[in-house]
Amino acid sequence: MDPIADMLTRIRNGQNASLTTVAMPHSKMKESIARLLKKEGYISEHESTGDKQHKTLSLKLKYAGRAGVIEGLKRISRPGIRTYVRGKDIPRVRGGLGVAILSTSHGVMTGREARKQNFGGEVLCYIW
Repeated sequence: MDPIADMLTRIRNGQNASLTTVAMPHSKMKESIARLLKKEGYISEHESTGDKQHKTLSLKLKYAGRAGVIEGLKRISRPGIRTYVRGKDIPRVRGGLGVAILSTSHGVMTGREARKQNFGGEVLCYIW
């Protein structure tokens, strides 16, 4: 199982079903991706609940009318095929309208931030 792909699938399915919140098992990587989604305006809030052994991450999805704010999600680097890029080769998603999320040696950040600081890393996913 790929936990990040599972997270993206839960978000996609939640928006297709017009759910207000989506819950998933917690991890530090998922929480940092959720923090970036909130900062970029794709979700309205995220919170971690539960004890240390069984933590849950819940995301509150955002909608523009009846349509979800997130139009698409795509997992790029998978456990079987890792995708790494240099700082100057970071892709632009939908001509700058979307966000590439990267895992760098300085933490998880958007492609825009990594390009500005010239950090390369693993391309986790695209969101538009």
